[in-house]
Amino acid sequence: MADFEKLKQNVIDMLEEQQQKLGYQKETVRLYYPLESLNHLLGTEVEKDGMKPLLLEFREYAREQLGELRFSEKAGRYGIVIPPEGAEYVHREVPQNLFLKGLLQKVSVHGCTLDQVREYFYASAARVEERRMTEEFDLLLYFPDGEPDSYYYCLKQEGEHVLYHRFTREDYLSFGFEEEQVETERQ
Repeated sequence: MADFEKLKQNVIDMLEEQQQKLGYQKETVRLYYPLESLNHLLGTEVEKDGMKPLLLEFREYAREQLGELRFSEKAGRYGIVIPPEGAEYVHREVPQNLFLKGLLQKVSVHGCTLDQVREYFYASAARVEERRMTEEFDLLLYFPDGEPDSYYYCLKQEGEHVLYHRFTREDYLSFGFEEEQVETERQ
């Protein structure tokens, strides 16, 4: 049985992040997922031919909140098209992720540093996992208890700015980034 709730929550989280970054617009939104990510979210292990029927079931499952979803697929990458009603639902009904709001405020300031972002994470929860990364990112931060946020944040210092990408735990692990543990918690 596919975990439609986890995929629905991820779509809602992505819509909320977009609205916090860019502001709310009652508009159609397109999100793109590799097959592997959809399998992670749904808790399935289907090939390309098996995903379409699951997405059609997901459309029925999420219709009340997200509207009449449409889907596309090209080269193993799936598009989920959310109608304006889905964006409006997130804007009106989903409580703001205050942790994400604060993070966006922090990284939007010219001159933000990785240390400032790190301190924001540690001020947000009792337990923070931190790892240095040796490839395309500088630092991984996440909350092992999933509170106040369950995503894995990969951070990169780019001149006077900090850029971030957030991943589900499963997607992060599947990428196989090289890292070293720094510390597990700070009191």
